[in-house]
Amino acid sequence: MDPYNIDQSKKYYYKYYPKIINIIKSIVITLGVIGSILFITFKFGILDLSSPSLYTPDFSKHSSIQYFDLDNYLGSPNGWQYEERVLFLVPLRDASAHLPMFFGHMKNLTYPHNLIDLAFLVSDSSDDTLEALKKNLLEIQNSKDTSMRFGEIEIFEKDFGQVIGQGFSDRHGFAAQGPRRKLMARARNWLWTVAVKPYHSYVYWRDADVETVPPTILEDLMHHNKDVIVPNVWRPLPDWLGNQQPYDLNSWQESDGGLQLADTLDEDACIVEGYVEYQTWRPHLAYLRDPYGDPEVEMDLDGIGGVSILTKAKVFRTGSHFPAFSFEKHAETEAFGKLSKRMGYSVVGLPHYVIWHIYEPSSDDLKHMEWMALEESRQQEEEKIKKVYDKVWNKAFDDVQDVWSNERNKFLKNTDMSKLRPIHIDWTGVDDFDIDKTKKGGVHLADFNP
Repeated sequence: MDPYNIDQSKKYYYKYYPKIINIIKSIVITLGVIGSILFITFKFGILDLSSPSLYTPDFSKHSSIQYFDLDNYLGSPNGWQYEERVLFLVPLRDASAHLPMFFGHMKNLTYPHNLIDLAFLVSDSSDDTLEALKKNLLEIQNSKDTSMRFGEIEIFEKDFGQVIGQGFSDRHGFAAQGPRRKLMARARNWLWTVAVKPYHSYVYWRDADVETVPPTILEDLMHHNKDVIVPNVWRPLPDWLGNQQPYDLNSWQESDGGLQLADTLDEDACIVEGYVEYQTWRPHLAYLRDPYGDPEVEMDLDGIGGVSILTKAKVFRTGSHFPAFSFEKHAETEAFGKLSKRMGYSVVGLPHYVIWHIYEPSSDDLKHMEWMALEESRQQEEEKIKKVYDKVWNKAFDDVQDVWSNERNKFLKNTDMSKLRPIHIDWTGVDDFDIDKTKKGGVHLADFNP
């Protein structure tokens, strides 16, 4: 070992060690001071880093002024954790019969009810929709279980002159589609423009006649974090019609065939899917359903249906709406999908996540069901008559030889049959005749000329 190197190491050690210790002490003291300052700052609210802005105007002394930073209401994929409010929008027309089912679904929603605001538009109704709505709302808002009660509730009433009937064939007939869609678009625009508030992060559209829907529908759609999203919509059918069927064909991707068709139509024309008059060859969300598919799978869409739509409120705030005119040869919800996508928003559907619409028989279905009822009655009557005929037939052709043999001896036991002369009849030639005999009195065939 080199003694020179050892002496040199000690020399440097004793020279720099006190300096290093002093530097470390200074760093520790500095960090302690900084930590103390930060603790005092957060403890007493001198600095609040939870806010994206260091400055927020204080209007607490002015009760008539409300301040909203709209950047705080953009909608997040787990909005229930941040107490984000959802506006539930429901257009109603002659919906009295569906409201008990609708509010049954509402009670089962797992999204916090106090964060759900409700807005209804009652229009062009001829039944007691308004009274039934009030009754159901009072029942749920007066529930002893306060967790069942919803947030703010608004009811709007306005007629739009809708003369198209509410029957399945009336609403889904081809000739009614254009005018009907444009009127429905006006109604939807009236509803959202008066109901959406600055503090709403999401807007959810739902028809009242949905029969089966998951109670987690809001969370299931929300966590995809899309601007506009729809589930797949099917409907149950009677067994004689095939058990089930795609219902909403308004959710689709654009196709070359659809674009070519649009170029051939008038400016005010509205393409509607599912009709032989308009062959678009578009991929439909409904037809891509796999009962065993992953419900999380997404499909980019252009047009969307209106049965169930979850939309971030910012989509409406920035100008998207339901065109009540022909926008790219579409109107209402389909045009809303196209318009929102044109504005740069994401528009998607979930092909394997399904909700079920009620079954509404068409006029053809009603005629067929009437025929089936008459056919059933006819078959029942025919069965009754057949039983009577079978009974008579069997009775008439019973073999009674054995019975007669027994009865004959009883009838003739006191009769002496030995004195009776037997009778013999000669039937020979009874069927013989000469068709060639033409003389008077001869046998001949009758004249017959067909």
